[in-house]
Amino acid sequence: MLKLDYKRAVEILNGMKGKSIAVIGDVMLDRYFWGSVSRVSPEAPVPVIDIENETYHLGGAANVAANLKSLGIEPYLCGIIGNDRSGGSFIEIAKSLGINTDGLYKDSDRPTTVKTRIIGNNQQIARLDREVRASINAEAEQFILDKIKDIKGLNGIIFEDYDKGAISKSLIDTLSQYAKSQNIPIFVDPKYSNFFYYNGVTLFKPNRKEAEKALNCEIRNREDLLKSGRELLDRLQAENILITLGSEGMMLFSNNGEVASVPTRARKVADVSGAGDTAIATLSAAFAAGASISEAATLANYASGVVCEEPGIVSVEPKALLESVKQSEN
Repeated sequence: MLKLDYKRAVEILNGMKGKSIAVIGDVMLDRYFWGSVSRVSPEAPVPVIDIENETYHLGGAANVAANLKSLGIEPYLCGIIGNDRSGGSFIEIAKSLGINTDGLYKDSDRPTTVKTRIIGNNQQIARLDREVRASINAEAEQFILDKIKDIKGLNGIIFEDYDKGAISKSLIDTLSQYAKSQNIPIFVDPKYSNFFYYNGVTLFKPNRKEAEKALNCEIRNREDLLKSGRELLDRLQAENILITLGSEGMMLFSNNGEVASVPTRARKVADVSGAGDTAIATLSAAFAAGASISEAATLANYASGVVCEEPGIVSVEPKALLESVKQSEN
């Protein structure tokens, strides 16, 4: 079981300052309608929500970038948005957070991905998705590749894959070759379509469901988990595999044969949305700051627990993260 003390956590967080990490993947605009429910519609058996507030947040790969920024890392966000009003709102929010948006390719032939959640009495009533999942075109691929090559002194690359088309197999191949030639660590938060195309990366982080689907198996117990982790290490030739297990924490598999569990840290779970984004951001930031992969995974688990205690999509704050580490020592 992995542990991390408060003093070391402070050292790692201080080491993040001045580092830069590129985030490549599916960016989204998360839109929330917040309201209260007191009656059922006479038109259909559905609740009527009296809207009290409307908020916008960065989602998907953009939420990873927001978490990096919150931790003191300089994020470079690369992805695709539409040449539409939602795309304009997305850029406005990103810039307000200090996130570099030069790597966003505007495509007039597809909309900005927008996830609209309707919340009534603090419960999600419905979600409306507007998106196109076709792969990006060659021009967009080249745009992203050129932007990455223009960044000097990059300390890491994160592939944040939501199967929305921003990451193609050829982009994975070309960028992976470039990163390896420059000794830039690669971190992957996968989905299904490209799962086995990420070969030889620094760390590959599927959740239980993603691992089960990719391996066509069920992870019901520790024996299943150990078998799955080792199979993923072998098939992906990765340096490390981190399988996230929700309330059961995480399991880290390294190519030197070491296997370690990372217990869950959330004291009270309000919302699991964005926890995976926070985990990959914190892990890559910690590694860039000089943490070992086990220290990075442990800190990432603390960070996930912190954001799960807050409703909606939130970025992890260093102060709250350190407080969580300190409380675990008591």
